[in-house]
Amino acid sequence: MKKMKHLFFVVIAMLVLSACSMNSSVEQNDAADEGTKEGAVKVGFSISTLNNPFFVTLSEGAKAVSEENGVELVIVDAQDDASKQASDVEDLIQQGIDLLLINPVDSSAVGSAVESANAAGIPVITVDRSADSGEVISHIASDNVAGGKLAGEYLLELAGEGAKVAMLEGVPGSSAARDRGAGFLEAVEGKVDLVSSQTANFNRSEGLSVMENMLQAHPDIEAVFAQNDEMALGAIEAISAAGKDIIVIGFDATDDAVKKVEEGVMAATVAQKPEEIGKIAVETAIKYLNGESVEEFVPVDLELVTKQ
Repeated sequence: MKKMKHLFFVVIAMLVLSACSMNSSVEQNDAADEGTKEGAVKVGFSISTLNNPFFVTLSEGAKAVSEENGVELVIVDAQDDASKQASDVEDLIQQGIDLLLINPVDSSAVGSAVESANAAGIPVITVDRSADSGEVISHIASDNVAGGKLAGEYLLELAGEGAKVAMLEGVPGSSAARDRGAGFLEAVEGKVDLVSSQTANFNRSEGLSVMENMLQAHPDIEAVFAQNDEMALGAIEAISAAGKDIIVIGFDATDDAVKKVEEGVMAATVAQKPEEIGKIAVETAIKYLNGESVEEFVPVDLELVTKQ
């Protein structure tokens, strides 16, 4: 009988210890899961193109802040293709991102991608270029209208009223191209002779070929405003090959462009601070995911870079 009682107490003790062990294991697993949830912030970033130094610098700024804050940042390159960007966004949604940063190829076409993220319950922040449709919680960019106006005012100062002027436009449909062009025209309309305005898609090689065509049609062009530095640098190649001395103003203040300004080859470029835009974009994403309120538009300072 005593042996039976002893065996009974041993079994009870073993059951109690086993239950405690299981509870402890469950608690540890719950704590681990909770820690994983708290640290597993995943942000997708669809960039219009990484074949442009401006957006490479912008992405580097975004990466730096992500690494500092333990954010998993997934960057995809749309390669200046609106259809690819839409497909990239669908892939990011399937990967379970918590928030989408998007730098649109085309501000109108990107609406469907933004709406796909909206339907999946994923908040969206636009970067540098806006979206014409879909729900966006914040837009991070420089004031492109103000930047275009800044360029126009300086061109007018250098070339004078009545000068024959050309403009190289960016990707049709992008907010940056629309806004920079609008600001420039606001500054010079009725004061200069705008002999030609054509798209070169924010691309250096296209800037070269379009400028060559412009010079053939209008050999008396005195000044050029290019809506980004890549097109401006292409235009400079065409102008140099033609043996002409023409005022060229760009936009973005990329390293190559600033060097040309310092050399006196390029008159000016509007500094848009891409690294800062990338940093602020991720900082804004983190704030929102932490439950903090964010501004609908977060402007990034502009400045005109000249040799002086």
